[in-house]
Amino acid sequence: MILAFDTYYYDGKAKTIAVSFNDWEDEVPIQIYTDIIEGVADYQPGSFYKRELPCILSALKQVNLETVDLIIVDGYVILEEKHLGLGGYLYQALKGKIPVVGIAKSEFVSKTSVFKKVFRGESKKPLYVTSIGVDTDAICNAIKRMHGNYRMPTLLQIVDTKTKENTNK
Repeated sequence: MILAFDTYYYDGKAKTIAVSFNDWEDEVPIQIYTDIIEGVADYQPGSFYKRELPCILSALKQVNLETVDLIIVDGYVILEEKHLGLGGYLYQALKGKIPVVGIAKSEFVSKTSVFKKVFRGESKKPLYVTSIGVDTDAICNAIKRMHGNYRMPTLLQIVDTKTKENTNK
């Protein structure tokens, strides 16, 4: 099973959504998990993971990790050589047992950036992909095959939309 995560912040809370699916080409999730926590840490530039990692780990308590083959996060796994992003810290927290893929919508600019660009549909803007514990080229090919005609695959769009539902925003 694959899990895709995203978190939305509002009114001092964080709403984390995960969708589960079995095949990269699936159109609908098997299950949708929701977790809301209060008292979320403020964003610290350069340390985004300190805010979001606790949210993902809290949501993961709802899932039997033995059934998870791969996790997708909204962001980066590796920001640049020897500098972890959210997904890298998640991989460490999970003791390297589950590969993690980061899919970001904006480019992290540095001289040693390690992402791969994936173009989907007619979009001229790529998705930026990083991974740990799995072959990045194979993941990029899988992301290209994901359901949907647009830049954002259907399942990732569902995750994003669900994070904002019922937040009065």
